[in-house]
Amino acid sequence: MAKTDTLNIRIEPELKKKVEITLNDLGMNIADAVTIFLKQVVMTESIPFAIKKPRFSDEMLEAIKEADDIAKNPNKYKSYNDLSEILKDINNDETI
Repeated sequence: MAKTDTLNIRIEPELKKKVEITLNDLGMNIADAVTIFLKQVVMTESIPFAIKKPRFSDEMLEAIKEADDIAKNPNKYKSYNDLSEILKDINNDETI
């Protein structure tokens, strides 16, 4: 068995929880993922993925938040069974 060394890092607890959930779904843990990342750094002699600033507008970020809230609180929002219900609601709304 190969010798191992210890790497200590500090990350935000909430980020760690989210990462652990995602990696668990992929069948690995944080140590496995870090090892894969470091091996790719050595193989490519670079960061093995593009590092980019997010391109979401403020409007898009607000829509994402709203969609997340709808998913978490479906009873807080009106829902429809089909297009005819939506159109009926729109036609009856005098603010339009």
